[in-house]
Amino acid sequence: MAVRIRMKKFGRRHRPFFRICAMDARTPRDGRVLEELGTYDPMLSEVDARAVLKSERIDHWLSVGALPTEKVGVLIKKYGSGGTHLQQQKTALFKLAESRRHPETPTAAAPTAAEATEPEAAAATEEPAAEAAPEAPATEEASE
Repeated sequence: MAVRIRMKKFGRRHRPFFRICAMDARTPRDGRVLEELGTYDPMLSEVDARAVLKSERIDHWLSVGALPTEKVGVLIKKYGSGGTHLQQQKTALFKLAESRRHPETPTAAAPTAAEATEPEAAAATEEPAAEAAPEAPATEEASE
């Protein structure tokens, strides 16, 4: 059996997503896989965070004679074990995780001068209403 390491397409139109899989060469592109070896998301803005590979399993399949396709071969060369872009991939994945963890932190960190005065004005208008509220029940108790 001739084994190829190639991409299996997922996602939808204009939003592709791929799984990198070990497959029999005779199966169709989206057919049955022997093992899933990673993912590739070309829509991510961080170029080095697009491919996530299981290096140990890819090395195993390459050692038993599996042949990668042209695109997967480039990804293995960059992000596989001993790849040329491993350090850049780590920093890109870290940036991506941070942006997903704290999406609104940069905008909330530096409020503008107008935003700083608005809460003070809102607090000033709420205080008289808060003072008036306790007086109203007091008058009701007096009338009973």
